[in-house]
Amino acid sequence: MPFFPETPFDDVQFVDKWTHLVMYGGTSSVIWWEYIRSHIRLDFRRLLLFAVVGMIILGGLIELLQAYCTTTRSGEWFDFMADSIGVLIGSAVGVLLALCYHRL
Repeated sequence: MPFFPETPFDDVQFVDKWTHLVMYGGTSSVIWWEYIRSHIRLDFRRLLLFAVVGMIILGGLIELLQAYCTTTRSGEWFDFMADSIGVLIGSAVGVLLALCYHRL
């Protein structure tokens, strides 16, 4: 018995992967935007560490925790790949924001 009721999105192929991609992409771009907005001088190493590497590690860690620390969830490589692709797309948006906002 699922927790959530059925929705029209249930018929979309790979809807869970699209959700991972959008959520991780959105979170990554928000990290970029907040850093850009609150810092005059940008440290791209720090941004890459937290907004890219950190988010990809977080996605992998969550998948591992689901696989090994729960009995009702499973970790999936495709979820991790969707997380990572979302992070890369969100970071590309972040770079564009940095270029536009700071006129680098």
